[in-house]
Amino acid sequence: MPADHAPFSLALPSDLHLLTLARTFVETVCRQLHCDDCFGEAIQLATHEGLQNIIRHAHGGRPDAVFEIQVMPFDDGIEVRLLDDGDRFDVTGVPHLDPSELRIGGRGVFLMRRLMDEVVSEPRRPRGNILRLVKHYRPVQRRHYA
Repeated sequence: MPADHAPFSLALPSDLHLLTLARTFVETVCRQLHCDDCFGEAIQLATHEGLQNIIRHAHGGRPDAVFEIQVMPFDDGIEVRLLDDGDRFDVTGVPHLDPSELRIGGRGVFLMRRLMDEVVSEPRRPRGNILRLVKHYRPVQRRHYA
Protein backbone atom coordinates (compact mmCIF):
# COMPACT_ATOMS: atom_id res chain seq x y z
CA MET A 1 0.00 0.00 0.00
CA PRO A 2 1.93 3.04 -1.21
CA ALA A 3 2.22 6.07 1.05
CA ASP A 4 2.77 8.44 -1.89
CA HIS A 5 -0.92 9.42 -1.93
CA ALA A 6 -1.99 12.73 -0.46
CA PRO A 7 -4.45 12.48 2.44
CA PHE A 8 -8.09 12.19 1.42
CA SER A 9 -10.56 14.41 3.27
CA LEU A 10 -14.33 14.91 3.47
CA ALA A 11 -16.35 17.24 5.71
CA LEU A 12 -20.07 16.68 6.23
CA PRO A 13 -22.89 18.04 8.39
CA SER A 14 -23.42 15.96 11.51
CA ASP A 15 -26.48 14.02 10.31
CA LEU A 16 -27.09 10.27 10.67
CA HIS A 17 -28.62 10.27 7.17
CA LEU A 18 -25.17 11.07 5.74
CA LEU A 19 -23.45 8.01 7.22
CA THR A 20 -23.95 6.15 3.93
CA LEU A 21 -22.16 8.93 2.06
CA ALA A 22 -19.31 8.90 4.60
CA ARG A 23 -19.01 5.13 4.33
CA THR A 24 -18.99 5.31 0.51
CA PHE A 25 -16.18 7.86 0.71
CA VAL A 26 -14.06 5.52 2.84
CA GLU A 27 -14.89 2.57 0.56
CA THR A 28 -13.83 4.58 -2.50
CA VAL A 29 -10.53 5.59 -0.90
CA CYS A 30 -9.82 1.96 0.07
CA ARG A 31 -10.50 0.84 -3.51
CA GLN A 32 -8.26 3.62 -4.86
CA LEU A 33 -5.50 2.32 -2.58
CA HIS A 34 -6.11 -1.28 -3.76
CA CYS A 35 -7.06 -2.60 -0.33
CA ASP A 36 -8.51 -6.10 -0.25
CA ASP A 37 -12.22 -6.32 0.53
CA CYS A 38 -11.86 -7.60 4.11
CA PHE A 39 -9.37 -4.86 5.02
CA GLY A 40 -11.55 -2.15 3.46
CA GLU A 41 -14.75 -3.39 5.09
CA ALA A 42 -13.13 -3.38 8.53
CA ILE A 43 -12.08 0.25 8.05
CA GLN A 44 -15.55 1.18 6.76
CA LEU A 45 -17.33 -0.42 9.72
CA ALA A 46 -14.98 1.12 12.30
CA THR A 47 -15.41 4.54 10.66
CA HIS A 48 -19.20 4.11 10.65
CA GLU A 49 -19.22 3.26 14.36
CA GLY A 50 -16.98 6.20 15.19
CA LEU A 51 -19.13 8.63 13.21
CA GLN A 52 -22.33 7.36 14.84
CA ASN A 53 -20.79 8.13 18.22
CA ILE A 54 -19.73 11.59 17.07
CA ILE A 55 -23.16 12.44 15.70
CA ARG A 56 -25.11 11.04 18.64
CA HIS A 57 -22.83 11.89 21.56
CA ALA A 58 -20.19 14.50 20.69
CA HIS A 59 -22.53 16.62 18.59
CA GLY A 60 -25.74 15.61 20.38
CA GLY A 61 -27.85 16.01 17.24
CA ARG A 62 -26.73 19.61 16.62
CA PRO A 63 -27.57 20.27 12.95
CA ASP A 64 -24.95 23.04 12.71
CA ALA A 65 -22.10 20.72 13.72
CA VAL A 66 -19.69 19.33 11.12
CA PHE A 67 -17.41 16.31 11.22
CA GLU A 68 -14.41 15.65 9.03
CA ILE A 69 -12.97 12.35 7.82
CA GLN A 70 -9.30 12.22 6.89
CA VAL A 71 -7.85 9.06 5.37
CA MET A 72 -4.06 8.83 5.27
CA PRO A 73 -2.30 5.88 3.68
CA PHE A 74 1.11 4.86 4.94
CA ASP A 75 3.52 2.11 3.90
CA ASP A 76 1.83 -0.73 5.75
CA GLY A 77 -1.72 0.48 6.36
CA ILE A 78 -4.21 3.29 6.67
CA GLU A 79 -5.03 5.84 9.34
CA VAL A 80 -8.51 7.33 9.50
CA ARG A 81 -8.97 10.48 11.55
CA LEU A 82 -12.46 11.54 12.60
CA LEU A 83 -12.58 15.17 13.70
CA ASP A 84 -15.47 16.65 15.67
CA ASP A 85 -16.18 19.82 17.62
CA GLY A 86 -17.91 18.17 20.58
CA ASP A 87 -17.00 18.00 24.25
CA ARG A 88 -13.69 16.38 25.17
CA PHE A 89 -13.75 12.59 24.98
CA ASP A 90 -11.13 10.03 25.99
CA VAL A 91 -11.67 6.60 24.43
CA THR A 92 -9.43 5.01 27.07
CA GLY A 93 -12.19 5.76 29.59
CA VAL A 94 -14.58 3.42 27.79
CA PRO A 95 -14.54 0.04 29.53
CA HIS A 96 -13.62 -3.10 27.63
CA LEU A 97 -16.98 -4.87 27.50
CA ASP A 98 -17.55 -8.58 27.68
CA PRO A 99 -18.99 -9.44 24.24
CA SER A 100 -21.28 -12.08 25.78
CA GLU A 101 -22.93 -9.50 28.05
CA LEU A 102 -26.51 -8.83 26.97
CA ARG A 103 -27.21 -5.13 26.59
CA ILE A 104 -28.57 -2.68 24.08
CA GLY A 105 -26.06 -0.27 22.57
CA GLY A 106 -22.59 0.56 23.72
CA ARG A 107 -20.80 -1.71 21.24
CA GLY A 108 -19.30 0.94 18.94
CA VAL A 109 -15.97 1.29 20.75
CA PHE A 110 -15.83 -2.49 21.26
CA LEU A 111 -16.20 -3.00 17.48
CA MET A 112 -13.63 -0.32 16.65
CA ARG A 113 -11.13 -1.96 19.02
CA ARG A 114 -11.74 -5.40 17.49
CA LEU A 115 -11.51 -4.19 13.88
CA MET A 116 -8.58 -1.80 14.11
CA ASP A 117 -5.02 -2.10 15.40
CA GLU A 118 -5.13 1.28 17.17
CA VAL A 119 -8.05 3.35 18.48
CA VAL A 120 -6.84 6.59 20.04
CA SER A 121 -8.60 9.85 20.90
CA GLU A 122 -6.82 13.18 21.15
CA PRO A 123 -8.07 16.66 22.04
CA ARG A 124 -8.53 19.05 19.15
CA ARG A 125 -7.89 22.77 19.50
CA PRO A 126 -9.71 24.97 20.23
CA ARG A 127 -12.53 22.46 20.80
CA GLY A 128 -13.37 18.92 19.91
CA ASN A 129 -11.66 15.60 19.38
CA ILE A 130 -9.66 13.60 16.90
CA LEU A 131 -10.42 9.89 16.86
CA ARG A 132 -7.54 8.02 15.22
CA LEU A 133 -8.29 4.60 13.74
CA VAL A 134 -5.21 2.75 12.45
CA LYS A 135 -5.16 -0.55 10.62
CA HIS A 136 -1.98 -2.23 9.42
CA TYR A 137 -2.05 -4.20 6.22
CA ARG A 138 -1.11 -7.83 6.54
CA PRO A 139 -0.51 -9.85 3.40
CA VAL A 140 -2.94 -12.70 2.93
CA GLN A 141 -1.41 -16.02 3.91
CA ARG A 142 -1.97 -18.37 1.01
CA ARG A 143 -2.15 -22.08 1.67
CA HIS A 144 -0.34 -24.35 -0.72
CA TYR A 145 -1.80 -27.76 -1.23
CA ALA A 146 0.25 -30.71 -2.42
